[in-house]
Amino acid sequence: MVDRRHDSQSDRTGFDETKNYLSEAVGRVVPRSVARRAIEVTVSTDAAEYAPDEPVAITVAIRNRLPVPVEVPTSTGRLWGWAVDGVVEATDERRYVRGEGSSLSLRAGETKRATATWNGRFRRTDDDGLDRSVRAERGDHTVSVFVPVPGADERHEDATQIRIR
Repeated sequence: MVDRRHDSQSDRTGFDETKNYLSEAVGRVVPRSVARRAIEVTVSTDAAEYAPDEPVAITVAIRNRLPVPVEVPTSTGRLWGWAVDGVVEATDERRYVRGEGSSLSLRAGETKRATATWNGRFRRTDDDGLDRSVRAERGDHTVSVFVPVPGADERHEDATQIRIR
């Protein structure tokens, strides 16, 4: 069985949805500064304590706090991401993410949820370009999620603590 980073079958961003053209059009009317402040990002895991190499299910929820649709521009093609101890997707390998921005559309009061799984290891790239997998050390680790919003004073992210026994 193939271990996938995101659990979605049909949507590469992890949000399985149909396109709502009316919400998208109305969302463009809301000023970007208001739309950026309207979203709330939260993260949760399926447990607080894990055995070494035990998979960690990470759930991100992105909520529109306004009673109108919003469209939030992102600084990259990535709509959201996750990190463990500040290491994005628990790897230091180069990622090829589109450089141009994208946008995250949310209906009035909508909450979008997506999941990712961390295998309890960090992927490292050696000087020769080969990947190696390093088990996370025992102790506390910070799991965070973020929405890469350009030019915002406040960061759209949340974090939670887990413990590896």
